[in-house]
Amino acid sequence: MLRTRSEFFKTLFVTVLFMLGVALQSADAFADNGYGKQKVVYHVNYDDPKKQAGALRNIQNHINAVGKDNLDIKVVLHGNGLAMLLEPDSLEKLTKFKHANADETMTAKIDGLKNQGVSFQVCDNTVRGRKVDVQTDLYNVSQDDIVPSGVAEVAALQQKGYVYIKP
Repeated sequence: MLRTRSEFFKTLFVTVLFMLGVALQSADAFADNGYGKQKVVYHVNYDDPKKQAGALRNIQNHINAVGKDNLDIKVVLHGNGLAMLLEPDSLEKLTKFKHANADETMTAKIDGLKNQGVSFQVCDNTVRGRKVDVQTDLYNVSQDDIVPSGVAEVAALQQKGYVYIKP
């Protein structure tokens, strides 16, 4: 409990300075890039290697414009989209896929994005339905990257304020 009017005004002054500092930091973050902080979900459910490479380029351009510290990006892959992470050696045994796009070029781009904080989330329905072995068939995917349903994950992220992008 404050004892004097002077203590009250000192506390009020310190509180106002703190709030002003927080506001200025937020304004600086917005002023630095003109975009502020963003939460984005990129949705990939197609297997065309050129389109997938284009999607990864879009994500890198997004990071370049906004800054990795101002972004929370999740890439949700389901259905044919898993081809982005599918090892070429696995294509022959996984007959429900037409493409396996995890070649050196694609995996280098994926690693570069992961190193900037991008999360790749894989649909368990697709993994089970297409009999994919996460450890041997998919590039750099751990059990933590698996979500129960790709479509449901996209919807849940949108409910949490993520902006939807389908490149």
